[in-house]
Amino acid sequence: MLLTIDVGNTHTVLGLFDADEIVEHWRISTDPRRTADELAVLLQGLMGTHPLLGEELGDGIEGIAICSTVPSVLHELREVTRRYYGDVPAVLVEPGIKTGVPILMDNPKEVGADRIINAAAAIELFGGPAIVVDFGTATTFDAVSARGEYVGGVIAPGIEISVEALGAKGAQLRKFEVARPRSVIGKNTVEAMQSGIIYGFAGQVDGVVARMSRELTDHPEDVTVIATGGLAPLVLKESTVIDEHEPWLTLMGLRLVYERNRPRL
Repeated sequence: MLLTIDVGNTHTVLGLFDADEIVEHWRISTDPRRTADELAVLLQGLMGTHPLLGEELGDGIEGIAICSTVPSVLHELREVTRRYYGDVPAVLVEPGIKTGVPILMDNPKEVGADRIINAAAAIELFGGPAIVVDFGTATTFDAVSARGEYVGGVIAPGIEISVEALGAKGAQLRKFEVARPRSVIGKNTVEAMQSGIIYGFAGQVDGVVARMSRELTDHPEDVTVIATGGLAPLVLKESTVIDEHEPWLTLMGLRLVYERNRPRL
């Protein structure tokens, strides 16, 4: 079994693969204050009762793949693999790791590991040209050429950030559940804010993707648009440009990168 760990700014997603099939997944909050020992206890609690794994930490785990946008958490996870999974091959996505994706950026080291992993998975699953829209703490748009190159992208404030900003900065506004309102024209303050978030982000996605597609290729209709991230379902039905929804795209990319680097371990 392969354990994949995708550490985001807000949430950490874990996936368990049996060959190329994801058989279990978990989502927890990302806390940069957690120590390696605390993370190990958390992993044991999540996986200890799974029927495909043993009761002891590490039983049944044959490999680990990790990417993180939070350096402090990556440091602690490195310690987890050393202390608690010492005999298990581990791949941590960082400079020098083979992803199979050429990065055509001014400074390739600036690109988040999760974005390159998403690009690798998109190429493998759907081919290029493609655009990956990841609905996380930030909403990111990543362009992949027909040759499988990471061309560049767009970063915008995410849905949760926007909701929090409305509640914090609006004197007469408050926090609300992000859900589809009865109509675009809100009949109360909560519905008006829900409409602004849902349809505002759908319009943002459609507009940004259209412009990126025209820059990416002379045939924008050939671009495959893939949505991923925990908040993607909120926008899927309202966007007109999303072709595919793959909630586990990053975990699938981690599995691919693990396989590409395993012989080097």
